[in-house]
Amino acid sequence: MRDVIVSAARAWIGTPYIHQASLREVGADCLGLVRGVWRDVFGREPEQAPPYQPSWAEHGKIEELADGLRRNLHEIPCSEFDSSDVLLFRWRQHFPAKHAAILTSKDTMIHAQEYCLVSEVYLNDWWRRHIAFAFRFPGVDP
Repeated sequence: MRDVIVSAARAWIGTPYIHQASLREVGADCLGLVRGVWRDVFGREPEQAPPYQPSWAEHGKIEELADGLRRNLHEIPCSEFDSSDVLLFRWRQHFPAKHAAILTSKDTMIHAQEYCLVSEVYLNDWWRRHIAFAFRFPGVDP
């Protein structure tokens, strides 16, 4: 199952960044990427994402993104992530996590970031320091 998820995520590489979008080769943001991979692997999304502004996490302390993923994915300890798992990152220490990526290995991830195409990048020290949560898709063995 991990290989299926990683392959589905790689199919999104090159998709332009578009806030709130989730259409392969058309546009996606980080949540849209996770939603699109869900659809590619599992079919219909379990819930619709509510509208959100690019600055939504700067206005509160609620972990809305993590709470949404908890409803549909399995939360795992941040130290136990592996390929096909979803990581959430916080940009600043006291802000809610607002960026998501899908791991392609323990050292690489695919993500959608503003002003960039969906890309596979190295999970370097900067990214590792900003990991806030880790989740596993259903049906993926530990």
